[in-house]
Amino acid sequence: MPLLLKNDDMWGILSMEQNIKDMEVAYKEFGEGKAAITPRARIYIPTGQKDLDYWFNNIGGVVPGFKAMALRIDSSLSRDVVVQDVRRNEYPGDFVGLVLLFSTETCELLAIMDDHYLSVIRVGATSGVGAKYLAREDAKVVGMFGSGEQARTQLMAMRAVRKVSLAKVYSPNRDHREKYAKEMSEMLEFEVRPVTTPKEVVEDSDIIIEATNASQPVLDGHWLKEGAHIASIVGGDWHMRRGLLDDETIKRSDLIFVNSRQQVFLDKQVDLYDRLQSKMIQESQIQELGDLLAGKATGRTNPRQTTLHKNNCGMGIQFAVTAMRIYELAKNKGIGREIPKEWFITARGEGIYSP
Repeated sequence: MPLLLKNDDMWGILSMEQNIKDMEVAYKEFGEGKAAITPRARIYIPTGQKDLDYWFNNIGGVVPGFKAMALRIDSSLSRDVVVQDVRRNEYPGDFVGLVLLFSTETCELLAIMDDHYLSVIRVGATSGVGAKYLAREDAKVVGMFGSGEQARTQLMAMRAVRKVSLAKVYSPNRDHREKYAKEMSEMLEFEVRPVTTPKEVVEDSDIIIEATNASQPVLDGHWLKEGAHIASIVGGDWHMRRGLLDDETIKRSDLIFVNSRQQVFLDKQVDLYDRLQSKMIQESQIQELGDLLAGKATGRTNPRQTTLHKNNCGMGIQFAVTAMRIYELAKNKGIGREIPKEWFITARGEGIYSP
């Protein structure tokens, strides 16, 4: 029977450490040409209300090592707003976000899952993989832009791959950054310090994470410490032209890795596509995380290098491994609601069916 799993069913069921291990498998297989994806695709339609669009998003991928295929879909509203002179993206109101998990052995639907918990943990785990292979081994100080759910799993991931002793967090909302600092200090058992300026986040930080809904640069590359690693999770598109990296950060990045090079061009993603068009960087400088895991690309070779992981898009392989692991854990623990599999199967030879 397929399982129906809501966010509350899944919350906390999967450790970040395990998700990072699984994500390594996904990206290694992708780099080896075994795992496959359909590129992220989005539809925007104006609603007639000022700056408010209807938004549909879909992402699919298969990871043979997990015998899993996942399709993530979202139906929502989106708009740009300005907060303290910074342009940000919002998704107002309720929405539908689902992940459909399939077995590649039987073709059966295994689960229908809310995508929210799945999404925040898989983004964190992907940044964790990037930091594991690109950040300095002795990295201890994290600078965090953002104080929402994505910022929580990002910091959890950094703690899983490095011996973090201090994190500094900036959000334009004082209450949010102070709440985040208190909660994450208690959860991760090291100091998480709220700071009042973006510069304080970056100075002396070994790892800088952009986990904010801002749509324009939030750091100045001149502030970067030698040998820093930057993880930036915003990957806009031709419609939501969200760019968080300034010219100096791009120029100082000795190594630039993305989840998907193809998506940079399909979505004309500001941070890299615009710099390619202006000849600031060359296409050969942009490498894929999967190639790094598969041994086809070289990561950090000395502690002075500045490394950038542009966690530039959601990928179906992320959802495939995360959803399959959560499905297995939930099934073993008796979590979730079973639904009749006959609702989702067209049986051959029983009258009208698809060939």
